[in-house]
Amino acid sequence: MELRAELLKSIWYAFTALDAEKSGKVSKSQLKVLSHNLYTVLCIPHDPVALEEHFKDDDDGPVSSQGYMPYLNKYILDKVEEGAFVKESFDELCWTLTAKKNYKPNRNGNSVVSHEDAFKLWCLFNFLSEDKYPLVMVPDEVEYLLKKICTAMSIELNSGELEDFFSQEAQQQSGLTVWQFLDLVNSGRFLRGIEREAISMAVEEVYQEIIGDVLKQGYLWKKGHLRRNWSERWFTLKPSDLSYYVSEERKEKKGSISLDRNSCVEILPDKDGKRCMFCVKTPSRTYEMSASDTRQRQEWTLAIQMAIRLQAEGKKSLHKDLKQKRREQREQRERKKAAKEEEMQRLKQLQEEKERKLQELELLKEAQRQAELLLHEEEERRQQQHEEMQRTLEIQLQEAEKARANMQAEMVLKEAEAERQRKRITELEEMQQRLQDALHQEVKARQDEEAVRYAQARLLNEEEEKLKQLMKLKEEQEEYIIRTQHEKLILKQEMENKSKFLEEAQQQLEEVRVNRERVDQDVMLAQRKLQQASTNVKHWNVQMNRLMHPIAPGEKRTVVSGGFPGFNPALLSRRDSSLKLKQNLEKKKSDAMKNGSKENLNGEMEKQLQAPDKDNPSSETL
Repeated sequence: MELRAELLKSIWYAFTALDAEKSGKVSKSQLKVLSHNLYTVLCIPHDPVALEEHFKDDDDGPVSSQGYMPYLNKYILDKVEEGAFVKESFDELCWTLTAKKNYKPNRNGNSVVSHEDAFKLWCLFNFLSEDKYPLVMVPDEVEYLLKKICTAMSIELNSGELEDFFSQEAQQQSGLTVWQFLDLVNSGRFLRGIEREAISMAVEEVYQEIIGDVLKQGYLWKKGHLRRNWSERWFTLKPSDLSYYVSEERKEKKGSISLDRNSCVEILPDKDGKRCMFCVKTPSRTYEMSASDTRQRQEWTLAIQMAIRLQAEGKKSLHKDLKQKRREQREQRERKKAAKEEEMQRLKQLQEEKERKLQELELLKEAQRQAELLLHEEEERRQQQHEEMQRTLEIQLQEAEKARANMQAEMVLKEAEAERQRKRITELEEMQQRLQDALHQEVKARQDEEAVRYAQARLLNEEEEKLKQLMKLKEEQEEYIIRTQHEKLILKQEMENKSKFLEEAQQQLEEVRVNRERVDQDVMLAQRKLQQASTNVKHWNVQMNRLMHPIAPGEKRTVVSGGFPGFNPALLSRRDSSLKLKQNLEKKKSDAMKNGSKENLNGEMEKQLQAPDKDNPSSETL
């Protein structure tokens, strides 16, 4: 997966270089050529059929990176085998495609690194860049790479100037693209006064260390295995082996020492005229070597021990492991930074919340002070109202005491008057009993009158005209009764209004007042009934005398054909109506007595009985 990711970075540059219009798409013919070249440099067997089939001409137009990825994964990357191709040749192909379009060494008027060194820096950039597209190298990795180059030249990097550079360019704080990085190196900002050859050697050393996984390289004396003579060789240490060449050009390789977890390195004492000796022991052989000085021997022994340790841990590259550790450290710092920012934000929110609550507390205190002030004012106002109300109630109480004394005096008088009225009521009840007896006698007389009705038919004929007058008087009497009732209702309403007024003034004497009014009404009713009873008795006596008057002999009787002598149906019908009128009056009287309305009934009877007497003064003679 690591090899695939590294290859994809270089291919991405080649793909974007072919995208001349920067639309994210490349023509199929160009992708076809690119794929063919990738087959060649990656030492993958060509598949012309799949190549022609995938990139045949049709109407789909150019292909995007997402459209090219399925073919790239299936027919190229899935078939790549690590160690079967030269990684540097692959990178040179992709660099050639992208540098032709994007790399301009004379963009700023000068150039610090050569084209070959720019290629090596591009490879170093790809190795140290983040696994996100478009590819950028974070400021920490930029500083790390520049420090490695400066260390290779035995100079110190000016970190403050680098920090100023990133702080001035806000957009570059997230990282630099490879072309920005090359411009930065070519500007000579951090490599002033250094020869181009020194820079080239430093770039080469860093390239071999990081890209070539060379842990250390340099000249050592090696003792032969057969001839046992000492020869000076150029040694190159990698995590998997220790190779040695005739010279530092590494054109003629003389041999290689395979390292594994069972290998070890030991310091040897000086012998055979050689100083600073050490040996590398493998399961198959022991190799004796001599360094130029003690410092070089120590560096070599430490480097070889590191290679053995990497083999024991199953790691193939030191710098890949270091890169991963630096990435984890950055992520950890970013997480801590994010957590710190979040904590600061939370503290800021808490501080704002605290300030807001303090403001609310101040507002509440102010509102409480206002409420206390209003409460005090309200209490004073209520106290004043209470005092005024108390004074008013005292005055009203004094007036009520005076009214009560007056009412008590009046009650004494009313009680005496009520006693007299009770006596009068007793007399009226006795008189009512006598009137009831008279009514019973009248009923008996009416029954007798019915018995002799046929004999008195002639009298009915004579009384027909009087009956008409009586009916007329009855209508007038009914009108008078209605008018009287209306006036009585008005008087009653006035009395009720006066009674209500009296009730408001005499709340404490309610029961006594009600009893007194009831007694007064009963007395008045009894007086009216007594007067009406005397009038009714007189009237009924006159009527009875008139009805019981004997018929004189020799009077002519009208003979009606087809009936009894002296029988007149018209007179009989009028007499019946007169009897019905009397029965209605008696019925009204009895209903009024049951409902306690004796006053109205006696008044009506008195008016009805007095009316005939006024219109017919000769009725008493009858």
